[in-house]
Amino acid sequence: MDAEVRRRTSADVEEAVTEHGGLAAAVRTPEQWAASEPGRAVLHEPWLRLNLEAVEAASLPSGRGGILAGLRVLDLTRVIAGPSGSRILGSLGADVLRVDPPAFPELEDQYVDTGFSKRSAVADFGDPDAYRRLRALLERADVVLTAYRSRALSRFGLEAATLRADHPGLAVVALDAWGDRGGWAGRRGFDSIVQAAAGISHLYGGTGEDGQWRPGALPVQVLDYATGLGMSAAAVALVAARARGLSGSAHLSLARTALELMRFPGPPPGTEPVVLEPVLRGRRSDYGDLIFVPPPLLINGLQLEYRWPPPRYGSAALVWSGSDRVD
Repeated sequence: MDAEVRRRTSADVEEAVTEHGGLAAAVRTPEQWAASEPGRAVLHEPWLRLNLEAVEAASLPSGRGGILAGLRVLDLTRVIAGPSGSRILGSLGADVLRVDPPAFPELEDQYVDTGFSKRSAVADFGDPDAYRRLRALLERADVVLTAYRSRALSRFGLEAATLRADHPGLAVVALDAWGDRGGWAGRRGFDSIVQAAAGISHLYGGTGEDGQWRPGALPVQVLDYATGLGMSAAAVALVAARARGLSGSAHLSLARTALELMRFPGPPPGTEPVVLEPVLRGRRSDYGDLIFVPPPLLINGLQLEYRWPPPRYGSAALVWSGSDRVD
């Protein structure tokens, strides 16, 4: 296998693996990515694309327990980006219900990291009863976050256009890896592989002890976390727009986030890096004693806190908090 890969170009391997259902990306420089067809597809996209239309103005949800108290958020995302955004919405008071398919259970470490301030359910929407409960949730939802590929969503009428047609007041925030336009729209992807294709791995590459150059990576899944922040901001903006008689959807992609981060100027030459001591919290949970960093937000100068630790994965019913069970 190694010999077969070595005799091919990186672009050949990228396409061959993709054609056979795998996932691969050639390591490119930022310039090579910008000149490529998928790179050009996101080059002039806004980082956060909003699509708004006029609707009947509606008052904002209200309740006790935070700025977003009374807001119902259906989280149909997984891994890091979407769930890290929805935990912020939950920390601000929203009732966030994350729903995962049983065929693709979340890795426990990733779930514990992003499972704060929300409830977790597992449901197969191919089951008629579970699908009926999903439609009942959508009838009362204010926000839906999605991060599955369009083909998977369209099977259940969960892509942004259909959701908006069925529920005109619903705010829909969609995430994908490579953008929803161009030849790579709908292609699978995740943070590290987008870093490789978009040029970040090249920027952080270096020569190892054996004298061979190797691509590098950022020390955290920064594309995921940055895009998650954008998703939470988009959700809040769309909900606020309802009071002004506007409603719509938002779109973000990991590839466009990569471009945005690379556009930030680096530190001046010779500048020593600033090392910040993290603010840590500790809390007992169903997964043992957790040590974690609180949300990256201050409200009136006070640190925002997670409302509760991650509950047991899949422990919630397909109902909104305070609602009667849908039978």
